[in-house]
Amino acid sequence: MLQTAERALDRRLPQHRGLYYGGAWHASFGGREIPITCPATGEALGTAVDATVEDVDRAVTAARAALLLWRDTPAQQRAKAIRKAAAILRQHAEELAYLDAVDGGNPLTAMLYDVEISADYMDYFAGLVTEMKGSTIPIGEGTLNYTLREPLGVVARIGAFNHPLLFVAGKCGAPLAAGNTLIVKPADQTPLSALRIAELWDGVFPPGVFSVVTGGRDAGAALVAHPRVAKIGFIGSVNAGRSVMSGASATLKALTLELGGKNALIACADTPPAEVADGVVRGMNFRYVTGQSCNSTSRVYLHSDIHDASLPEIVKRVSQLKVGLPTERDSEVGCLSSQAQFDKTMSYIKLGIEGGARLAYGGKRPADPKLARGFFVEPTVFADVTDDMRIAREEIFGPVVSVLRWTDESDLLARVNALDVGLTCSIWTHDLDRAHRLASRVEAGYVWINGASQHWVGVPFGGYKQSGIGREESIEELLACTQIK
Repeated sequence: MLQTAERALDRRLPQHRGLYYGGAWHASFGGREIPITCPATGEALGTAVDATVEDVDRAVTAARAALLLWRDTPAQQRAKAIRKAAAILRQHAEELAYLDAVDGGNPLTAMLYDVEISADYMDYFAGLVTEMKGSTIPIGEGTLNYTLREPLGVVARIGAFNHPLLFVAGKCGAPLAAGNTLIVKPADQTPLSALRIAELWDGVFPPGVFSVVTGGRDAGAALVAHPRVAKIGFIGSVNAGRSVMSGASATLKALTLELGGKNALIACADTPPAEVADGVVRGMNFRYVTGQSCNSTSRVYLHSDIHDASLPEIVKRVSQLKVGLPTERDSEVGCLSSQAQFDKTMSYIKLGIEGGARLAYGGKRPADPKLARGFFVEPTVFADVTDDMRIAREEIFGPVVSVLRWTDESDLLARVNALDVGLTCSIWTHDLDRAHRLASRVEAGYVWINGASQHWVGVPFGGYKQSGIGREESIEELLACTQIK
């Protein structure tokens, strides 16, 4: 890493590595720590606390103690605090984005966007504090029936490694606006931006309203099982989501689950190959999170009439992507977040080759010696893929896209909908009737027409089938943080 970057890193690393709850920093009762390493260089970034069950209990107790004060705080005062927290994110955008680039391996420019959209979400939910409305129900003379929306209590958010800051700061607005107190647990691989946020937000909220607990599976399981945690919001794999659901069942917690996907991009015969190629690159999130995204469109269905013209365009666009150190501003594609993610991705590339798919581009480490110590994988394109291949059926969570052919629309829909997940779908066509017909028949919770990857503030995001439960990024997320009396 460049010397200037090293000096910048030293200045930007969080000074506190403990647990933040009750408005103060605390050491762990267990004394366990998790080493943190830069996935791009192998550089040691210090440690974070691996919280124990007792640590989690202390954090929950502090959050519960702050609940009555926060829920009774006038709505506009809660909104003012949330907006102040959002403004702090924007003021410190460079350093926070840098932490996510160093800690998680995503490109710096993409992580700057994560900071901005996190602040936007907080401002959005701050503006909705007066929308938690009840209603009156006319029954008859002499009787008044009405409903109230009240906060749930202590809400816990468990984040994922692919968007470290976004899945902490971006998920704070709704529960806090609704009057809940909040405990966030970042992924154990990427806790640095969450710790820095706790430093920056110290004093913004009353003690106990916002807490950060770092750790691995034990800490997450303790939050899920704790009887005084009212709701869990979880982002992760389908299997991990099942575990969360099972653990929460003992106390019948409310749940929001945003889980995996093996999402389709459908290119119809009337779409120019250049548009298709741009959509594939955008939809795979190569430039954003190195393909490590639950909403990446990793199954590309090209109509037979445009397949042969589109595939070279896709390979051309992918080959032009600059893979580089995530802290360098001209890098378009960063690295995978860990050795485990690297090994998993490489194993799927091997499976694709052995299964009969044609490796059209990538599939190995980049040749640049500057990247030799990191978990870098070239953006990879497989052609001649069939639906029975594992690379077409299983979520790889890496920079690997599979290209398939289609001809008949009914057959296409059966193939696209055959999996037990359904998070997103991207449809490319200039025929308005076809666009809306396909959109209505794909089993996915979020559908783009002639677009891919982008989210909009206020538009509900969530999946069908085993891709999750609930909707976020919209008023539905706010209402899911309340209960009706």
